[in-house]
Amino acid sequence: MTSPPPRHSPDPAPPGPAASRPGARRPLPHPAAPPPRLDVTDDAWDRADPYARALRSGAGPLFLRRHDGWLLPLDVERWCGVPDGGDVTVLRRCTGPVLDIGCGPGRLVAALAALGRPALGVDVSSEAVAHARSRGAAALRRSVFEPLPGEGRWGTALLVDGNVGIGGDPAALLARAAALLRPRGRLVVEVAADDDVDERVHVHVTDGTFGTHGTGGTPHSAAGPRPERAAFPWARVGLPALLRYAAAGRWREEDRWTAGGRRFAALRAPEPTPRTARR
Repeated sequence: MTSPPPRHSPDPAPPGPAASRPGARRPLPHPAAPPPRLDVTDDAWDRADPYARALRSGAGPLFLRRHDGWLLPLDVERWCGVPDGGDVTVLRRCTGPVLDIGCGPGRLVAALAALGRPALGVDVSSEAVAHARSRGAAALRRSVFEPLPGEGRWGTALLVDGNVGIGGDPAALLARAAALLRPRGRLVVEVAADDDVDERVHVHVTDGTFGTHGTGGTPHSAAGPRPERAAFPWARVGLPALLRYAAAGRWREEDRWTAGGRRFAALRAPEPTPRTARR
């Protein structure tokens, strides 16, 4: 199902010193050929989907469901809580203005705001953006593949909670992150715990309480039909796969670590080429 994108209010000025200077905003670059973006649904569908319901309750169960029925649990309670030990290791590596890609209910952006650090979250879910704003975080309902404030000027970008999977194409997502970061900016990525993972799939978000009547069927439960979003592209990568994609895109590995049973890597954005440096 194709739906029109949400109406956008004017972008806030990008965080950081440049935002305080009159006329400092520059036109936002538009990618010449953006990769396929996540389906951005209208408000009625957005409010009805299992992800929105889970955020409103602050608890799961919630899963990504593959076409073969395999379920990946999603940690809604952690997302809706306060930063844990793994998150703290991420926050310590945030320098300059921070862009949280797929910010969800905004725990990291809110934590940065509480520390007086300029940060912005972006997410395609209106429910997630509402939660983030209620916690004092600056957040936009926007796909990462749409124009964003401060392109080319962010000091740090975050792809945590599996968000390296956004769009189902890690190489394309890394290229987009490079366009958003300033030269040699930092990208913090959370990867799968399994080093052997490198997959691109189409998934549904589900709470696990209903199935479908065959392929492409109507979701149902004992209470009757319930809406489910169309499948969307997603990816899962372990550290070796991430580093392969990063090397192909001229990213430099800066660090890797494990905290709270979660695995992370920090990458430095590619050095500008003479051609891009003149732009």
